[in-house]
Amino acid sequence: MAGRRRIRFRLNIPAQRFLRYYQGTIQWVQVRAFDGTRVRFPASALRRFVTEDGVEGTFEMTIDENDKLVSMRKLDST
Repeated sequence: MAGRRRIRFRLNIPAQRFLRYYQGTIQWVQVRAFDGTRVRFPASALRRFVTEDGVEGTFEMTIDENDKLVSMRKLDST
């Protein structure tokens, strides 16, 4: 786990908007983490978190020493 770091952020993407990500029209999501860092990652990383309302909640992603996404998890449901 050396070199890995965790980044936390909040998302609120309504279903209609996320549809563009899901269809591949938009491939990347960019967020500002709680620590102020801007992070860009593939929209496909969020597919398992999509509900009929879209994607909403607080998330934590782990990235490796090369800034590649290792994992993503949802921390809450609000």
